[in-house]
Amino acid sequence: MTDSTIHLSDAAAHRVEQFLAERGGAGLRLDLKRTGCSGWAYVVELAEAVGDDDEVLFDHGIRIVVGRDVLPMLAGTRVDFVRQGLNSTFEFENPNATDACGCGESVAISAPS
Repeated sequence: MTDSTIHLSDAAAHRVEQFLAERGGAGLRLDLKRTGCSGWAYVVELAEAVGDDDEVLFDHGIRIVVGRDVLPMLAGTRVDFVRQGLNSTFEFENPNATDACGCGESVAISAPS
């Protein structure tokens, strides 16, 4: 059985709570888009609504909206929020990632069977 949950670190959950308090929204949307040399890039944005093709997961009391088509590729992913100097970013630890490009723009992902 596959772990279909998405896990937020405390730092990621705190940052998402800040975004939702400032801008509103239905929750955090996680997605993938085709790009780069390895194939997929992570997309993090505030969900304006939950669509018919979405699954809704919860972690740290935060609604996480993921399209059913990409959920198998994101299943079990841990999302962290990291600050380094003046830069900050969400980072992903995805058990389904099989490779990453050298520039860090994209990852190869296979859905678990």
